[in-house]
Amino acid sequence: MWTALVEYPAQVSYPFPPQLPRPVRKVGAPLAVIIVLGTVAGLILTLLTAVNPAGTVIGFVLATTATTLVVLSYLWLDRWEPEPPRLLVFAFVWGASVAVVVSVGLEVVFDAAVNTAGSESSPFTIAVGAPLIEEAAKGAFLLLMMTGVRRAELNSLTDCLVYAGMTAIGFAWLENIFYIADGGSLGDSLLTAGLRLVMGPFAHPLFTTFTAIGVHFALQQRSWFAKAGCVVLGYLAAVVMHGLWNGSTLVGVGAYFGVYVVWMMPVFALAVTLAVRSRRREQRVVAEKLPGMVAAGLVTPAEAGWLGSIRTRKEVVAAATRFGGRPAGRGVKNFAIQVVELAFVRDRIDRGFGDARVFALQQLEVDGVVAARAAAGPALHWLNGYRPPV
Repeated sequence: MWTALVEYPAQVSYPFPPQLPRPVRKVGAPLAVIIVLGTVAGLILTLLTAVNPAGTVIGFVLATTATTLVVLSYLWLDRWEPEPPRLLVFAFVWGASVAVVVSVGLEVVFDAAVNTAGSESSPFTIAVGAPLIEEAAKGAFLLLMMTGVRRAELNSLTDCLVYAGMTAIGFAWLENIFYIADGGSLGDSLLTAGLRLVMGPFAHPLFTTFTAIGVHFALQQRSWFAKAGCVVLGYLAAVVMHGLWNGSTLVGVGAYFGVYVVWMMPVFALAVTLAVRSRRREQRVVAEKLPGMVAAGLVTPAEAGWLGSIRTRKEVVAAATRFGGRPAGRGVKNFAIQVVELAFVRDRIDRGFGDARVFALQQLEVDGVVAARAAAGPALHWLNGYRPPV
């Protein structure tokens, strides 16, 4: 049973729409922490610029261009249930600050312990130490996401993939700038950029994808032992993938391209397929929960007809914008997002993971749907007679 039953009047005017309650989905990414982590990333970039100004500028421009394309691909994946922008920024700056600083520091210690023969990093550090440390540093953000109010955002595998991807993108962005700037000449820098940005722009996100999969399965378990086992297995898979990639560079060009074509590309294709299928599952979850919302009076039958599809939802938001301007379009879009959030909370309860906190969250999301409806009342009333094209 839904925790609230809301009757929707056929014709109601809202001269003073109630203010939306503070949604749980905007909590868990303190602005002060984001500023501090962003400052750390900026200081690292400033230090690189001071050591090699020209190389850092080249690296920054090329790495940022490639990073933008990768970020856009993850935002495309995240269209169905958009994650809070502040949490996405939090993930990125974590990768570009905490993960980088921790990785560099621990890799120096690790290499000093295993490398007594020379000043350069040992092959063991590159092939084993770096993957172990870097995947742990990136994956730590996903563990953070499993705690507190942030847990409410991990509703599906897609959510786990998006947060893992954004963290890895931040890490790769700063790492790519460093390696490109470290080239001995312009030709070396461009060659490094080609290898890292053209052949492997999704390398770090792909590695951390396995940790994300482990976290997703951990969230479906009831015992802490099973949860830990899923996370550890996902992390070890990420380490193996990362280790194969790093190790192939030590063997030679043939091994590098061989691993890339025979192993990395097929695994990447499987990861993309998994991500797309996960997003389709999100759509099915919402579609399955809409009849219950209609029965509870939270959603009208006409609204249920367009809330279950990204394409029709986009068309309806555009129609609302034409009807009442941008505020109307934003109001309808916010209403749709609130419905999706409620559907995922209800799905968690229906799967047997409902506790006092989850039921309280469901009530908060119900209140959010009611308030969003009130805020977008005129546009939604008009849309109840609107029929989007098939």
